[in-house]
Amino acid sequence: MTKLYLEVSKLAFSYGEHPVLKEISFQVQQGGFLTIIGPNGSGKSTLLKNIAAALVPQEGKVFLRSEDIFKIRPRELAQKMAVVPQNTVIQFPFTVLETVLMGRIPHQRRFQGESSRDLALARWAMEITNTWSLRERLVTELSGGERQRVIVARALTQEPQILLLDEPTAHLDLQYQMELLELLQSLNQTERVTVLAVLHDLNLAAQFSNYVLMLNKGRIFAAGPPPEVLTAANIRQVYGMEVVITPNELTGRFNIIPIARSATESGQGQNCRVHLICGGGTGSYLMERLVQLGYQVSCGVLNIGDSDWSKAKALELPMVEEAPFTAIRQETYRKNQALIEQADMVIVLPIPFGHGNLGNLLQAKTALLNGKPLILVGNDNLKERDFTGGEASRIYQEMLQQDALAVPKPQGIFPVLARLAQKNSNQRQG
Repeated sequence: MTKLYLEVSKLAFSYGEHPVLKEISFQVQQGGFLTIIGPNGSGKSTLLKNIAAALVPQEGKVFLRSEDIFKIRPRELAQKMAVVPQNTVIQFPFTVLETVLMGRIPHQRRFQGESSRDLALARWAMEITNTWSLRERLVTELSGGERQRVIVARALTQEPQILLLDEPTAHLDLQYQMELLELLQSLNQTERVTVLAVLHDLNLAAQFSNYVLMLNKGRIFAAGPPPEVLTAANIRQVYGMEVVITPNELTGRFNIIPIARSATESGQGQNCRVHLICGGGTGSYLMERLVQLGYQVSCGVLNIGDSDWSKAKALELPMVEEAPFTAIRQETYRKNQALIEQADMVIVLPIPFGHGNLGNLLQAKTALLNGKPLILVGNDNLKERDFTGGEASRIYQEMLQQDALAVPKPQGIFPVLARLAQKNSNQRQG
């Protein structure tokens, strides 16, 4: 059975008269991997210092195995908990090996020298952090990234049951960021070391955490598994950023892709209905972004199981679907036509056209002839996508001659849509 290891209860902390943390309560199970995230100034580092007993909260308690941490002797606490601070200043010219061996002090009797076990643990910690080759160098001569890995090695040499890390990847190159977090994940999974880490990188939090604590203005804004906390809506509200969440098939988790600041664009598409003709992943980015901007989005015709079909289903968008590897039936086209008629504008994404789906293009042409704005995306490579013997290319050219708007890439759609949405709004008000 998983045991409760760490509990923070109604914790509050202030620097002077400036409150930093308010009513912080959460629990961590033994062997958990919790990441603390939030904008600058949200109280992440202060929370970690309170948990580590480096700061004393004005209110609330921190319990380690149901025992108040301030009632645990510092030496005993250091045997259970190791801390990797955000900034480490080492002024004395110890060698790297001497620095790492300092992690054994809580386990040694007074005036006891290093045992063979101490040396073996130090070597193990240095080898898995790629610092053994630095052992004879002075720690004062190391780069910031090298010094950070040495401090992690020192923390591991303590044999902690719980690791507290404040921005452990801040000074590391990309490969060392991944190496360190993979190491922490391995220790967490194989040795049941409980990990609490403050991270700025939301993608790293998404990939390695099993629990995420999102702070905002000193309070817990959201807490839970990464998919429940790292949502586009939460990130928009806390960070003021629009993002797209996409599945990561390699890791089985997801990626967070920043798009733009949300403050200047929120509500841009209010009451404007857009129908997408897409497929094969061409519309996934656009669907999520348009929804974020307030557009009412519909899609069709999409093959069941297609990546755009999956995205539209996840976003609960109105769509028309068809069985894969079959020509689109007339009944399906009629449903698609109904969505097109409800839309204020139509966007055709750069999908391949064959005789089985050419009706999509013909329906877009009909919408244009009926006065509905039409945007064609990526028509420069149309010949590579035309499997109709030139019929699709001919229809494209006719639509361009009939004032369809051509946009080379999906990113260029948004200013065009903003103008069309404003024009549409003015017409409705008029």
